[in-house]
Amino acid sequence: MRPLILTVPIVLALAACAPTTGASRYGDEVRQLAADCEARNGILVATGRQTGQPRADNVCRISGGATRLPSGG
Repeated sequence: MRPLILTVPIVLALAACAPTTGASRYGDEVRQLAADCEARNGILVATGRQTGQPRADNVCRISGGATRLPSGG
């Protein structure tokens, strides 16, 4: 009986850490958003929200390029 009591928590812990199989729709959409953002010379950045919707959870941050300040001096 004692080995069974020790085995159950270990099996449950391993099952919780098991990787999922198949492609994730969320992950696929995030990769597409990142590719679109990089095409615009930006980088995809998390907003800190966790809505389950990649477009709401991430934003394309574009730095450099456009400025109102004159270049040169």
